[in-house]
Amino acid sequence: MNENIVIIPGASPLGADLVSRLRAEAPDDTVWIAVDGGLDHALAAGLEPTHLVGDLDSVTEEGLAWAARHADISRHPTDKDQTDTELALTLASKFDPERITLVGGGNRLDHTIAGIGALGSLGLTSVPVLDGWWDGQHLRVVHGPGSATLRLVPGSTLSLLALHGPCVRVTLSGARWELDKFDLEPLVGMGVSNEVPDADEPVDVEVTLSGGILTIFDDPVPEPAMSEAPVSSRLAHRTDTDDDGSGER
Repeated sequence: MNENIVIIPGASPLGADLVSRLRAEAPDDTVWIAVDGGLDHALAAGLEPTHLVGDLDSVTEEGLAWAARHADISRHPTDKDQTDTELALTLASKFDPERITLVGGGNRLDHTIAGIGALGSLGLTSVPVLDGWWDGQHLRVVHGPGSATLRLVPGSTLSLLALHGPCVRVTLSGARWELDKFDLEPLVGMGVSNEVPDADEPVDVEVTLSGGILTIFDDPVPEPAMSEAPVSSRLAHRTDTDDDGSGER
């Protein structure tokens, strides 16, 4: 298990700041999976995906020609029971990855819910790190029983939501408002808008849960390439929030 995988769906172009961050944090052996028209956005951003997945109804002819020469193509029927993003996650899971990062966004609320929700698939339970960027907002999904150590920007906002059903015995430490073996009900506001303490250095926040699937919205400190910069520089570096892409059925 040593693969890191980045999945790029395709509703809109990728922001330059986000692309820079993805490049900086991606190991050399990262597998880049484009979802349909996400290939065109990836190529425009200077990325070269190794795989193309989907029904291919939105990728351009030029992009498809490039993929035929440089990528593995997994073409699926237009009429299907999974979104293209779900198909990409299924492919990603076959690599036995250490981390899967989903980059999405767009103006379709149904795609947003389905995209973020797909990280809660039981087929991804064994993946140690499941995270993503959605319209510039970072998120992390933790399957219980499980835990996560979050290295966060001081003074930033942190939200915990049970999007897939109840989360059992959630413990949160290091944030302004902590939890101790708290049962978090679906879509309630109890975990929303918590605060990371102000500090001169990144703050480590610990999250554990005994059961369920917890979605965490946070502001992580960039790593590893920018981790040498002073904290003040890191705090000033914010990911572009306007130009991510999402997958389509």
